[in-house]
Amino acid sequence: MNYIELNQAIQNYSENTESLFVESIPMFIQQAEERIYNTVQFPSLRKNVTGNTTLNNKYLSCPDDFLSVYSVAIVDATGTYKYLLNKDVNFLRESYPNPTDVGEPRYYALFGTQISNPNELSFIMAPTPNDSYPVELHYFYYPETIVQGIVLTLGTITGGGGYNNGVYANVPLTGGNGTFAVATIVISGGLVTQCTLTNGGSLYVVGDILSASNTYIGNSGAGFSVPVASINNATGTSWLGDNYDPVLFYGAMREAVIFMKGEQDMVTYYEKMYQDALMQAKRLGDGLERNDAYRQGQTSLPYKGL
Repeated sequence: MNYIELNQAIQNYSENTESLFVESIPMFIQQAEERIYNTVQFPSLRKNVTGNTTLNNKYLSCPDDFLSVYSVAIVDATGTYKYLLNKDVNFLRESYPNPTDVGEPRYYALFGTQISNPNELSFIMAPTPNDSYPVELHYFYYPETIVQGIVLTLGTITGGGGYNNGVYANVPLTGGNGTFAVATIVISGGLVTQCTLTNGGSLYVVGDILSASNTYIGNSGAGFSVPVASINNATGTSWLGDNYDPVLFYGAMREAVIFMKGEQDMVTYYEKMYQDALMQAKRLGDGLERNDAYRQGQTSLPYKGL
């Protein structure tokens, strides 16, 4: 099931094509995806990245799409992989309390967010690296959403003219192949000088030319436009949609019914259907795909053979 098929199925099952509902469908889908990815540790949704520690720096940044760690290893001068043991931050602080406690790292903990970037998680290692060691991180990640054509970045603005100066929030963007992109627009000297996305919409393609009705930006002026520079997921497919779409569909329908303030029995019905599909997904992700897993501590369900 791709995004267009999923979107249409949600409209069909809910019998709702009202504009605000349709605009919210990408949110329903992404909420369902996050529930699923935080419940089932699909081995198919792991990835590896490599990097390096920094001399005398005990911190290591996590990737932007990081969900949870599977393993962390450093590579010593002989090329040998040495897997770090996961410990609590307190253990690391107690065992290596001084900045001069340097050496080859043996332990790590998830330290939390950076003050300068609340969205960026980081690891703390102990002892503090005494060299720049190659690192391999094997981790569970947030896969790209199945929602197709979300605008990520915009190109160079054509400012137009005759607009009323000001800052205008929640401005619907018009034009292009997609729908429901929204931005905050800043006008100075009668020209649009900034256009900052607040909702990337869906189903746009690179090169789409977007604009806005002056009804939303001061009721005067014309000529503003901005091209779509980049989007996510141009195909509208995902691993989950390709391999086990019932859990995604029923999860999204649950969110849709709640949004519509549906009867409790309908919420209960879709929650049950979602949980039934989720159990089958867990049999795949936490059972069949983990039959001979060596690592302890990860989720692993017993299952009956086929």
